[in-house]
Amino acid sequence: MNKVFLIGNLTRDPELTETSGGIKICRFAIAVNRNYSGGDGERKTDFFNCVAWRNLAETVARYTRKGIKVAVSGSIELRNYEDAQGVKRTAVDIVAQDVEFLTPKNGANSDDFADSAPSTNSRGSKPQLQPFDDDSDIPF
Repeated sequence: MNKVFLIGNLTRDPELTETSGGIKICRFAIAVNRNYSGGDGERKTDFFNCVAWRNLAETVARYTRKGIKVAVSGSIELRNYEDAQGVKRTAVDIVAQDVEFLTPKNGANSDDFADSAPSTNSRGSKPQLQPFDDDSDIPF
């Protein structure tokens, strides 16, 4: 089974392109902090190149920007290629099957796309918060 789940922040704006067959592809990268610190007390960060296809590609390109926190689930894909100097290289990509946007609409770096992201409920207005009395007895 080839399945990966990552939560991290975009390191750059996503790049939306199209294949010669007209299929949308979005390339983006995320920085993921490790759960532990190194010997120097610093937390290490890993950087992952991600690829989204078709409708997901368009959605990621439309609603994300550098700095936005996302959860990506998908699979790991290895690519072998030869660079300009003739050296054989291997690249690792995360092929996204699902991307969830974790930065709140009014969070950091969201001003660039806040107008295009959905923001209202089905009645067209923002939901109102109701006061909650937590001093009453718990019924169980």
